[in-house]
Amino acid sequence: MLSRWFPTVLFAGALVLAFAGHWPGLLRTEQAFDSPAADDATIRQARQQAANLPAHFSWSDLPRPTPSAHAATLTEVLPMTTPENDAPVQLLAAWFGGSREGAGDVSLYQSDWSTGSPWQPAGVMMTREAVQRQMGRNIRKLGNPLLIAEPGRLQLYFVSVSYGGWAGSAINRSQSSDGGRSWSTPQRLITSPFFNLSTLVRNPGVWYTDGSLGLPVYHEFINKHGEWLHLTPDGRVVGKSRMSMPRATLQPAVVPLDRDHAVAALRDAGPGENRIQWSETRDAGQTWVQKSAREIPNPNSAAAMIGLQDGSLLMACNPIAGNRNRLSLLRSTDRGETWSLTRVVEESPDDRDEFSYPSLLQDRHGAIHLVYTWKRQGIRHAVFSQAWLNNPGNPIVPAVPQ
Repeated sequence: MLSRWFPTVLFAGALVLAFAGHWPGLLRTEQAFDSPAADDATIRQARQQAANLPAHFSWSDLPRPTPSAHAATLTEVLPMTTPENDAPVQLLAAWFGGSREGAGDVSLYQSDWSTGSPWQPAGVMMTREAVQRQMGRNIRKLGNPLLIAEPGRLQLYFVSVSYGGWAGSAINRSQSSDGGRSWSTPQRLITSPFFNLSTLVRNPGVWYTDGSLGLPVYHEFINKHGEWLHLTPDGRVVGKSRMSMPRATLQPAVVPLDRDHAVAALRDAGPGENRIQWSETRDAGQTWVQKSAREIPNPNSAAAMIGLQDGSLLMACNPIAGNRNRLSLLRSTDRGETWSLTRVVEESPDDRDEFSYPSLLQDRHGAIHLVYTWKRQGIRHAVFSQAWLNNPGNPIVPAVPQ
């Protein structure tokens, strides 16, 4: 494929950022052990297997080492070799916590979970003071961790701010080769040759066929919009494209549909009536084309979206106007063109309650995991089968936090 040039807006003027690079095909990678997009026979087999599984749904709350917690990320830890079919699934979650969002005492925390066991005590991944010391620069606050797994290695991306608010953010990258027990010294991504500010991360990336990574990110300064970064395996940015929209948008969630075609659901940060915004690429991320907004209300709140093993798309979001006191699951069987409400996961009559910033994952056994912010006090984990998702007749009784 040909190299391209991509414009971006930075600070008070329009500056030109040039990244030249090769854009290989995308892999469908929301599931463990990356594989190309499933063919019709594989999808039919996955649907049949899901239909034969018992309906299952359970809750648990992650440890709460701080008064406030937000923006959880979740990944399945992958060993170097393919595990036995009956081996327990191992998950790692990360979030930021402290006295409140943006406070100087906020650190990144992590906890691990495996099938049949509870969440383990939370450990500190990164502190503001440690990041400041290791990187040799002023760090005012931390936020938005993102975990990405590959066999034998974990990658952690997170946001740091040196001056000002979130619009002054930069993205940092760290690695672990021991399942998250230790993390390397963070390195800042160079997303722009001018100031290198106002790039944030939230939702999972997508592997390319050559082992490089596509990472959905977003820009906040002056103009809010989604972006797509193409990273080498060592974290160097070699490509960048913009998800241009007529409204302010944030936090794209991207799902590849085949080798070159991917769709993105974006948070609507514009004025007036907010709905999930939509963009697509048909050249593996080189260019993104605005599509019609989906008929899903979006109160300027994060949405998560993954491709399920049966070929459908699953979204977790707050499909109500103005508040985040209802968290729901929606499904699409036509590649995101239309959506139906499948389940209301949690809701409250109190508009001040918040169930937000979801993260979704389907593990190698087919179980679906959802983690989300619970009232800004902690992180909640729901795990359910696709049979439960397919048969929405059973009500959910929220668990009492521990």
